[in-house]
Amino acid sequence: MKHLLSAADLSRSEIDSICDLAEEMSEVQRREVKKLPTLRGRTVVNLFFEDSTRTRSSFEIAGKWLSADVINVSAKGSSVSKGESLRDTVQVIAAMGVDALVIRHSSSGAPAQAANWVDASVVNAGDGTHEHPTQALLDAFTMRRHFRLVDPGFADWSGKTVAITGDLTHSRVVRSNVLLLHTLGARVLLVAPPTLLPSGVDSWPAEVHTDFDEVIDQVDIAMMLRVQRERMSGGYFPTAREYTIGYGLTPERLARMRPEAAVMHPGPMNRGLEISAAAADAAASRVLDQVAAGVAVRMSVLYHLLGGANETGATA
Repeated sequence: MKHLLSAADLSRSEIDSICDLAEEMSEVQRREVKKLPTLRGRTVVNLFFEDSTRTRSSFEIAGKWLSADVINVSAKGSSVSKGESLRDTVQVIAAMGVDALVIRHSSSGAPAQAANWVDASVVNAGDGTHEHPTQALLDAFTMRRHFRLVDPGFADWSGKTVAITGDLTHSRVVRSNVLLLHTLGARVLLVAPPTLLPSGVDSWPAEVHTDFDEVIDQVDIAMMLRVQRERMSGGYFPTAREYTIGYGLTPERLARMRPEAAVMHPGPMNRGLEISAAAADAAASRVLDQVAAGVAVRMSVLYHLLGGANETGATA
C-alpha cells in the first residue's frame, strides 16, 4: 500500500490483513508502556482543515505509540489562513521530508489530489461528504470482534446484515462502509427518509429502504448516523421529534432487535435524536469499542503504509 484514499481501493485480503494486525496492535492498549519501535525515524503530519476529536486524536496516538514523530497542523494555525492553496501547503510540508500526510478536508477528493502532488503516503481522514476509509475499517474491525464473540467460528460475512440509518446525504462514513462491507460480502441496508438519500444511491451495492421498522428485526448490526444539522440549509424533515419517531433507534426499536445484534454509531452522537440514551448505553452497544478500535486500526494502517507489511515481528 502506498496510499489509503478510498475503501474501494482495498481488497478482501488487504482488509483482513489490516484487521488481523489491528488485533495485535490492540494488545498495546493493555500494556503499561504503550510503545513500539516500529516507525522510529518516520514522520507523520496530521493536516486537518476541519475540526475533529476522535479521528485526529486516534491518528496522533497511533503514530506516537508506533514511535513515529507526529506533527499536528490545522488550517487555522497554518498559511492556509493567509490564502495559501492546498497544493502549496501539502507540497511545502512534504518538502520537509515527511513520510505520511493524514488529511481531512471539507472538499471531496482533496486527499486524492494531494496524493498526486507529493511522494509521501497520503491517508484520507475524511473528505467532504465523500469518504472516510479508516472509519469503515474500524467499524468492520468492531463488527468482526462482535461476530466472533457471538460465534467464535465466524468467518463468512455473507450471512450478516448491516443497516446504516440516518443522514446519508451528508455522511462521509456511509459510502466507505458500503464499499468495504460489500467487499467483505455482507448485506447492507441503507435506511433514511427520501430527503436524506444521496443522489445516485440506487447504484450503490446496497438495498435502499425508507421504513426503519420494516428492517429493524432483520439486522445483525444497527449503525446509526448523526443528523448533521450544521450542513443542512433546508427542511430535510419537519421536526426533530418526527425524525426520531420515524428513524431514531428508540427503546422500542432496540427491544425488537435480534438478541445477538449490536448497536453502533461513528459519533459524535445526538442523544435523543438519532439514538436514544437507552440504545447508546445498552449492553448491545459497541460505540466505545469503535472508539478504542480507532487507535488499533490506525496503527495498523500506518504500519501497512510505512512499516513494511511483509515484515515479521511487527509487534515484537
